[in-house]
Amino acid sequence: MKSSFSILVLVSTIQLMTVLCASGDFDFFYFVQQWPGSYCDTKRSCCYPSSGKPAADFGIHGLWPNYKDGSYPSNCDPDSLFEASSISDLKSQMQSEWPTLACPSSDGIHFWTHEWEKHGTCSESMLDQHGYFETALKLKKEIGLLKLLTNAGIKPDGRFYSIKSIEEAIKEATGFTPGMDCNVDGSRHSQLYQIYMCVDSTGSNLIECPILPGRRCSSTIEFPKF
Repeated sequence: MKSSFSILVLVSTIQLMTVLCASGDFDFFYFVQQWPGSYCDTKRSCCYPSSGKPAADFGIHGLWPNYKDGSYPSNCDPDSLFEASSISDLKSQMQSEWPTLACPSSDGIHFWTHEWEKHGTCSESMLDQHGYFETALKLKKEIGLLKLLTNAGIKPDGRFYSIKSIEEAIKEATGFTPGMDCNVDGSRHSQLYQIYMCVDSTGSNLIECPILPGRRCSSTIEFPKF
């Protein structure tokens, strides 16, 4: 009896240690949104998804586990494959808030599969597949990037804005400093492409970024129309 109890305690301890180790596999998330006008306004161009042209709003790129040293885990569980049925109740929201712009035109399944299998599987200790995508959708709604920028007089009108003004508008509205990423249009103008916000490892709370991603931005950048 004593031996059986000892084995049970040992097994429970190992299971607890496994959970604790798994929960410490990353430090925070980058929640990344991209501006469709900048994705499309490049030499590569874009293709609208089969569901139609997305709204002129930031779209989700991904929710990416990261380490404080700037590195990140990826493809953590090759056996945890994306299952479209697991997010069937979120599909209409996904098509609206997490649209694909890659060519050829598609329904988004390939994009979402890539995001889950590369990034989502590294967050399974905190979020299952449905929880991963649902969390990203909630974060997008909570942050409301386009509205807060528009409220600060920064609009997707093809004009140029200082990157400092964009950062300050986001920080004033959210309380946290964003990371910025730019790309270039056909005329080699630097344009607002992606905005990174940092989230704790539970996916629940915005936090100040332990490390900001390197940006490819000029001091003044274009906010293109879409």
